[in-house]
Amino acid sequence: MFRNRWWIVFGSVLGLIVGNVTVLQFSASVLMKPIMLELGWNRSMVSAAVLLGSVFAALATPLAGKLMDRHGIKRVTLAAITLFALAIAAMSLAPGVPVVFLAMFSLVGLFSAGQAPLPYAKAIAAAFDRRRGLAMGIAMTGVGLGAALVPRLTQLYLDRFGWRGAYVAVGATVFVIAFVAVALFVGNADNVPRAATSARGSGNAHGHGHDHARGLPGIEASVAVRSPHFWMLAVVFLCIPIVTNGTIAHLVPLLTDCGIPASRAVAVFSGIGVSLIVGRLLCGFLLDRFFGPHVAVAFVILPALGVLTLLASRDPALTTAGAVLVGLGMGAEVDLIAYLQSRYFGLRAFGQIYGYLFAVFTVGTGLGPFVMGATFDAAGSYRPALTGFVAVLACAAVLLLRLPRRYPFPVVAHGETRLNEDASPASLA
Repeated sequence: MFRNRWWIVFGSVLGLIVGNVTVLQFSASVLMKPIMLELGWNRSMVSAAVLLGSVFAALATPLAGKLMDRHGIKRVTLAAITLFALAIAAMSLAPGVPVVFLAMFSLVGLFSAGQAPLPYAKAIAAAFDRRRGLAMGIAMTGVGLGAALVPRLTQLYLDRFGWRGAYVAVGATVFVIAFVAVALFVGNADNVPRAATSARGSGNAHGHGHDHARGLPGIEASVAVRSPHFWMLAVVFLCIPIVTNGTIAHLVPLLTDCGIPASRAVAVFSGIGVSLIVGRLLCGFLLDRFFGPHVAVAFVILPALGVLTLLASRDPALTTAGAVLVGLGMGAEVDLIAYLQSRYFGLRAFGQIYGYLFAVFTVGTGLGPFVMGATFDAAGSYRPALTGFVAVLACAAVLLLRLPRRYPFPVVAHGETRLNEDASPASLA
């Protein structure tokens, strides 16, 4: 019933609505003040818990990817979703002991690695070839939808059950939505004929033992990490989130510093979710039609222009436009990680290599807001950080332009009929 590949995309959208990013960050933001009020803590305590959760998620992601490469997406992801949901629900039992609270939230982050974009990107990369970019872009809109829906849902749970009951409800919501999405839709990728089974790269001189990805074109992770192109991509995907997440995290105070009313600043911040979704769809559409690194450069230039606009203008309309440009760049980076990796390193060790790159990306998402805050505390202004951000994005653009002009693992020209990718999303009905 669900063997059409576009069901994998549909399931990915569902699963990513309650992905680790939206749950770890947005739910914690809504529940922060009630937790502080009951336990008598300050904001830095709850923020430290979120930071630790992100660090443990980054550390666990490569391991989760390796397990998916060996044992398949469905088995590993369903187990991870179950543990992630239980860990979230267990936060309802957290005592007013800082060390215990931090340890419990660290476990939430650890288990969240299997409910990150990783399994969904891996499933789509395996199932799609010619339309891989579009499929990735559509799937990753789930993150934007989650950014809009999860805070509201958490607030609803908070109003009805208090913060402890809200954690139980959030955990149950994650389990029901994500487990069903993977069990019915995304897990089917393990049984779908592969999207690029050309002779190129199909040999595996380095592979030993059981490997679910055996026979797929690509290189082992141990080979990839010795490639200069891997480290170019790693630096690129460290730079982009430093700028986009750093700017967006401080957007409301940045705009109010420019004289924009707080209500208008919050409205602009809320609208970033829309630009994030547009960025993902546009990036995915372009990746299937143009050379990937050139598309990536375009999505580096957009936030750079946005940062320059924020630096140069205090006009409400222009600063709003600058924020939207930054949001467009923020909406594209996860798509770019999965797509460029699949073309330069293939699918054989997709999960493990994606795990390494996504871990670097996660570090960047935490580092950017810290740099912005520390700069403001030291200089009384965001301008030094924003100026440096333009240089950081210029570095990323240069590295992207130095990537090889030919993909080692390009689209398989004659695989489209066999793979039945010509069915559109509308054919799901």
